[in-house]
Amino acid sequence: MRDFQIWLYVLVGVIYLLTRFFKKSAQQPTDVPDTRPEKPEKRFEPPSVKPGVPPSKTLTFEELLKEITESKAQPKAQPKAEYVDYDDEIEEEIQEKDEIQDLEDVDYDYKKDKVVVEYEQAKRQAFLRPSLEETLNIKDTDTRFAKFKVFETATQSNLVDRYLTDFYDPEGLRKAIVMSEILQRKF
Repeated sequence: MRDFQIWLYVLVGVIYLLTRFFKKSAQQPTDVPDTRPEKPEKRFEPPSVKPGVPPSKTLTFEELLKEITESKAQPKAQPKAEYVDYDDEIEEEIQEKDEIQDLEDVDYDYKKDKVVVEYEQAKRQAFLRPSLEETLNIKDTDTRFAKFKVFETATQSNLVDRYLTDFYDPEGLRKAIVMSEILQRKF
């Protein structure tokens, strides 16, 4: 029976490989040529000369350098920016206004601030109030024992742990023999 299964797997594998081989050969197109087309040659053609336009001559390095140095040496005529004094307009605006408001308060007194006044009052009253030690009375404290017993969870006894402790106990040897008789199968 085992040999039959092995031959069956081998046969399925061979059939799979044959189908893949024939499927690949059927998918390959037959009308595509194997050779690559030739690349066209790129040729440089000089620009054509237009009628009425003289052909431009190429400048040598020395001529280019001479043009650059001459252009740097000549002072360029730059249009001068007109100077505008905006401070004059500010003086006119100030003269137009009757009253100038200053945003800075130089006469500010932090002792008059509401938050500072409340803090200072609370600080003075703190010494007049009785402290926690003075107000604490032992009779007001709940001293009953086991008041948190409600929140404890009951421990569940584990039967396996109980039997294991019996096995380690010399008097529990008798119990161990009885347990082995119960747990062993007769048939």
